[in-house]
Amino acid sequence: MNRSLPHFLLALALLLLPVFPGARAQDTAKQESRRAALQKEIAQLEQQIKENAARSNSALGELTLVRSQIAAHRNLVEESEREIARISDTIAVRQVAADRLQERLGTMETYYHRLVRNAYKNRDARVWYSYLFSSRDLGQATRRYVYLRDLSGEMNTQARKLKALRAELGEELVRLAALRSEAEAVKAEHEQEIKGLRKAEIRSDQLVADLKKDKTIYQRQLNAKRKQVEALNREIERIIAQALEEARRKEQAAADAKKNGNKNAGTTTQTKPVDVKLAGEFAANKGKLPWPADGPVVERFGKHNHPVYTTLVMPANNGVNIGLTRDAEVRAVFDGEVKRIIVMPGYGRCVLVQHGTYFTFYCKLGEVQVKSGDDVKTGQVLGRIDTIDGQTQLHFEVWKEKEPENPELWLRKK
Repeated sequence: MNRSLPHFLLALALLLLPVFPGARAQDTAKQESRRAALQKEIAQLEQQIKENAARSNSALGELTLVRSQIAAHRNLVEESEREIARISDTIAVRQVAADRLQERLGTMETYYHRLVRNAYKNRDARVWYSYLFSSRDLGQATRRYVYLRDLSGEMNTQARKLKALRAELGEELVRLAALRSEAEAVKAEHEQEIKGLRKAEIRSDQLVADLKKDKTIYQRQLNAKRKQVEALNREIERIIAQALEEARRKEQAAADAKKNGNKNAGTTTQTKPVDVKLAGEFAANKGKLPWPADGPVVERFGKHNHPVYTTLVMPANNGVNIGLTRDAEVRAVFDGEVKRIIVMPGYGRCVLVQHGTYFTFYCKLGEVQVKSGDDVKTGQVLGRIDTIDGQTQLHFEVWKEKEPENPELWLRKK
């Protein structure tokens, strides 16, 4: 029973094979797209690693990049293995189809050769007459006559069928050869990807060894980084609280004016009420927002232990760090108003955009192309990234009122 199951599944696959070519092509296109995205991410990280090595002595920064590259390499290796498995399964199905065509061709050729032999034996008209007159009765004579009359036509029909079947088999064998070539090419790429992975792992081990040499130096760097993170978080919290309080006062003034019949009371040019509609639109686009810049995430949201000194807790990341090339453009992820532009140690220029009760923060910019109070649209360029402490990375945060949220839950899947 168990032995027959694979044959049944294979037969079922053969039945479905000609029905859904579009679905197979779509799956292949998706795989190729994922592979291309991973290869691009690895190349971007490689550039980041080179820039870090050239401009900074931060082994930790390089280790973070290398480990991100290792993760991308592993994903790429897995994609290659899935692609190899897919091609192998297709080859197996196609091989069964080719074997069946070959078997059918053999049967038809045997039948055709029998026809040819009979025609050769009966090529003399006297043999035909003898064959007819030796019939037992009129019925047998009639059948023999019909057989001899149709023999030539049957031979031509079978010859055409054989020609078509040989052509079909030839096409199937060409497809098989192409699939095998594709499999070999993917396997060769797979081997190169594994080499790239091993190289990155060796580099990671070297960096870990360097970091283990002097824990005191790293502890000092970690403390300085923690102060920078805490200062940024305090400033963000202050700006958000101030923006929400201003909006609350504006709404209260408007409510009081309405109550007193004075439509202009409480109106100022300095504050605006919270745009509830905009906040709702922002919330409705969770998981669909465009990325603020094109690059791999090299540090994710939340608290993380140090990659070497695992008992040390790194400063909590209220956003994500995205690796970029120097001077890369940074864009707004949604419509909103530029609330503040600040400069912070370790973060360079930061643009803070309000979307009703939601806020997005774009830090580590060098050049800024907007100013406080500007209304911005989705995709509008806010500025260009800068290289800070040897690293060229965008620090991006999303806040819902006074609480930071994981930006990757808001951005669309790559």
